[in-house]
Formats: sequence, structure tokens, C-alpha cells
Amino acid sequence: MSQYSQLDSVRLLATLPHPCGYLDGREATTVFVDPQTAVDQRLYSRLSELGFRRSGNYLYRPQCTHCQACIPARVPVELFVPSRAQRRCWRRNRDLDVFHSYDIDTDEHYALYARYIEGRHADGEMYPPSRDQFRSFLNNAWGTTRYLEFRARGKLLATAVTDVLSGGVSAIYTFYDPDEIKRGLGSYSILYQIEWARRLGLASLYLGYWISACQKMAYKSQFQPLEILQGGRWTLKSGNPDS
Repeated sequence: MSQYSQLDSVRLLATLPHPCGYLDGREATTVFVDPQTAVDQRLYSRLSELGFRRSGNYLYRPQCTHCQACIPARVPVELFVPSRAQRRCWRRNRDLDVFHSYDIDTDEHYALYARYIEGRHADGEMYPPSRDQFRSFLNNAWGTTRYLEFRARGKLLATAVTDVLSGGVSAIYTFYDPDEIKRGLGSYSILYQIEWARRLGLASLYLGYWISACQKMAYKSQFQPLEILQGGRWTLKSGNPDS
């Protein structure tokens, strides 16, 4: 039985094949939930269990005919054990104050986002940044989104866009000051979200898709152990998820 039959009231649409945004020379097809669907936290949470991901107001997952490289991944927060490097990263950022908010449509946040895209992703699909792109991509979807602001002496250094689901927290996107390389703000953001999910009593931190051949996704396998979704089941993996 298809995993989608559990949600037969949800209409799914598919894109035409298009160039893959992760692996050169490959073609991708994406399945997404009909934008007219009434989505709430419960439905969003169930779809996340099935490997769907959010971008703006769209819930999607790859469904490529000849490729299975995109593997949904999540961290079981109670089993997570930080590495020595991750413990150092945590200590390095202990001077940061973290604030939780429901809105980041401000000049301060957009300026940081634009600097991040220009400094770290000038070769990507999100370049050049724009205010409309910022608003649509990182919006507060269905009332589930929290914005985590990381500040040092009041200065905004990083923002993590995070969705709170019924069984976990979903790390949507983090952008940070590209000049603060030594802090490891991307890693610190994930470490903070793992700890936050634990405090909330939620089981998992969803990290999106892990792709073994994509260097930009390699960081996800550093958070151990990792659960991956294959064959319709979440399986606990230690070390490289491909092994």
C-alpha cells in the first residue's frame, strides 16, 4: 500500500522533470501538496513523518524516477550525543542571547539575510536576494513557525527559521553573519534547536534531506545518531547514513 493512501483526502501535484538543484547533470521531479489544501499543524506533522518538507507555503518531497539520493533525515533528540567539536562550538557561543519571535519582516533581519545570500550562496538559486523572496520563503506558515534570534550584545548574528510540529521541530533555514565564520553559527543553530526540542518534550529535529554526493548536505551526518526514512520506515543510523 502506498504511504500516500493514508492521506487520500490530500491532492498531490507533480512538477515536470527539471534540472536537479543538488546534483549536477541529474533530472528531478517534485511532488507537492495542492496549495488549495487547508493545512494545519496536524496535517503538516503527518506529512513531515512521510518525508515532506516546507518551502514557504508549499509542502513538497522529491519523487524522481531514476534517483533516490534525497533521504529525509531527523535527529532523535534524546539519543543525540554531541561530538567534541560540537561541544566546543556550544562553548564558543555561550555569550549569545537567544530570543524567540513570530515575525522577522524587519530591515534588520532582511539585511542579514541579504548579506548571507551574497556572501555564502552567490552561486545558488536564491541569488540575488530580494525582499519578496525573503518574505515568501521564510514566512510563518500555518502558525507553526518560530524565529530564533541569536544576538551578541544586542547585535543580530543569526536567525533560525523553525517550525514546531506535534512530534518534533523542523529546521527550515538558518542565515547568519558571513563574517562570523569562527563561531560555527550554522552548527550552533542546530545544537540549540536539538536542545530546544528536548525541552519542549518533542522527539525529533527534522533536518530535511541528506544527500551523500552533495557536499552542502554533508553537515547533517555530523549530528549523531541520525534517523533516515527509507522504504517508508524511519531507521536509526550511526555514522554515515549511506553505510
